[in-house]
Parts: sequence; C-alpha cells; structure tokens
Amino acid sequence: MTAMTINAAFDSGNIVVHAIKGQDATLAIRKDNQSDFFQWFHFRVAAQAGAELVLRITGLAAAAYPDGWPGYAARVSEDREQWTCAPSSYDPHAQGGTLTIRYRLTADAAWFAYFAPYSLERHQDLIAQAVGCEGVALRQLGISLDGRPIDCLEMGTGSIPVWLIARQHPGESMAQWWMEGALDMLTDPADPHARALRAACRFHIVPNMNPDGSFRGHLRTNAAGINLNREWHDPSAERSPEVLCVRRRMDETGVAFAMDVHGDEAIPAVFLAGFEGIPSLREGQIAAFRRYRDRLAARTPDFQTRRGYPEAAPGKANLSMATAQIAERYGAVAMTLEMPFKDNDDLPDPTQGWSPDRSRLLARACLETLAELLPELEAGR
Repeated sequence: MTAMTINAAFDSGNIVVHAIKGQDATLAIRKDNQSDFFQWFHFRVAAQAGAELVLRITGLAAAAYPDGWPGYAARVSEDREQWTCAPSSYDPHAQGGTLTIRYRLTADAAWFAYFAPYSLERHQDLIAQAVGCEGVALRQLGISLDGRPIDCLEMGTGSIPVWLIARQHPGESMAQWWMEGALDMLTDPADPHARALRAACRFHIVPNMNPDGSFRGHLRTNAAGINLNREWHDPSAERSPEVLCVRRRMDETGVAFAMDVHGDEAIPAVFLAGFEGIPSLREGQIAAFRRYRDRLAARTPDFQTRRGYPEAAPGKANLSMATAQIAERYGAVAMTLEMPFKDNDDLPDPTQGWSPDRSRLLARACLETLAELLPELEAGR
C-alpha cells in the first residue's frame, strides 16, 4: 500500500498538514499573508488508486465566513479539468469546526479545492488568446507588489466606456471563469450581441485584479494582506498598487457601466449588489441598475433578486468599495456580481454545484442584458 502524501506547493496551493494516519488526514488552512482571513484551500492527495480518503479540515469556525461551510461541498478533480463535488459534511463542534471530505481515488492522485482553481498559467493563455483576436489590445496598467502585471484588455469602437473587473478577492476563482466566458463572447465575430456591444462600447477588462493573492493561495487579500475592495477611496502604491493603476486608467477613460465580479461564500444564489447609498445618487442612475437587474433575472434562471445583501441607507455607501466608488466618482451604472461557492439552490446541480461552465454561461447572459441597456447608457452620456 502506497503511503498517502499531501502537498500544496504550487500555484494557488494552500493547506497545512497536521497529521496523516493511513488514509485519514487532519488538515488546516493557512491564513492570508499578514492577515487573519482564511477560507481558500487547494491541495493534492497522492495515494494508491482505490484508497478511501477521509480528509478533515479543522479550525473552520474561525474562518473568514463560517456560515459558508454548512451545505458546502468541496471540489475535487483527478485530471485538473473537470471538477465535481466531493461528499462533504461540516461539524461546527469538532476540532474548532471541521469539514470532512470523503473520496475514493480512481487514479493515484486527486486535487481538492474550495472552488475550481483558475491558475496564473491559464490567465496567460487567456490573455494570449484574446490579443490574438482582431481589435483587441493589451494594456499593462501597472504591476502588483510581487511584480506581476495588472493586465487590461481593451476592445470595441464605440464611445460608451464599459469596465469589467474580477478577482479583487483572489480565492473567488469563479470570477475569472466568468471573465473567460465574457471574453469568449466578446471576441466572437459572429455573435450578434457582441457585435452590437463592440460597436457601441469601448471595453476595458481586467480579468485578474489580484495575481499575487491568486498565486499565494489567499482568500481575500494581496501580497501585503490588504483587501483591495476596501482601497478604492484612497489607493496607494505601497498598499494597493493594483487598485491605484486601475483607478488611474478609469480616470482617463471615464466609466458609464461597470461590473465587479465576485463569489459569495454563504449565500447559495447568484445576485447583484448596487450603489444605493452613494451621496450623489441620481434617480435615473439607480433606475438603470434596477432595470438591468430585473432584465437579467428574466433572461437566465441562474440569476435571482430575492436573496442578496441589504441596501445601504441614503448617504451611507461604503466608498472604499469598488462599486460605490465607481458609481460616485464617475456617475456610472455600477454593480457587484456575486456567484456562490455552494450552489444555486433555485437550480441545483448535485454533481458539480456552481461551476466554471455555469460561470461562463452567466457571463454571456450578463453581456446580452447589457446590450439591451445600450440605448439608456447612450442617452445618459
């Protein structure tokens, strides 16, 4: 019998091994650097095919979002292409909160993750594929604290400035799967919605705002332990160069429409959050957001409007967050898109849960809905 080994020394890897006994392991999640946030995990288990693994990830009651564990299923893959739900259960009273994952190996290794990972290597492939398409330009807006490029893809011949950004929180990898779907659509010369959008808009697309946190296996922060989505009011080169360079480019282009793409640990649904509490709120601005939200709900059953975050009271928006700052600073129709780590309970998939494929398809629905909103955006300029 081959002894079980566990390793996370790779792109986005994160796990701490406390003990291995036969095919049973006791594990924990490493905190983000210089931060108390932790929830993301990604590791490889190697053992003999046929082994019945029992993996216990402990200490989870102190995680960033403990409500994210009940009803959650870890993702597993043996080929690193197809990710499915592994049988998982959460006990809040065992060893400080324990997620137990049970899985029978069919090969000699399997990879486990909080959600299907999106590697920096795949990010490079995404950039290469996009810039190989007609009309797409790559602009490096700046570099991260670890020296990685903040890539922005620009396309479209229209006058409406549209910004799409993702992975401010690096562990929310579904956001970059969404970006892959968005770019697949927008670079398709035959897609009629894409043609209309490219003709009316100038797109500025940042597929990964936080490459350092992505590589380091962080949940929520950059290399210095900074939550980028609390830096938009006053970004700095020392703390948050990623936000600083993006906001500087936004100042140059203006913003009419913006979507900040995220994942939510606890809510088993897809939803949007808006900018209701900004000081300069205009009725037409928030009405356009609500029309977009309602049209998206009519377009795809994977989106709903019943569950989500509470709206900020008048004048009480958190302007350190991207959506509120962009709406206030540029008068934009801005929004935060949230996808689940669990599943969409309105349309569950017991095999995959919420998945890369569903994230990519949602992107198409979001952009098709944006195409319907173009007359309002043009009238508002």
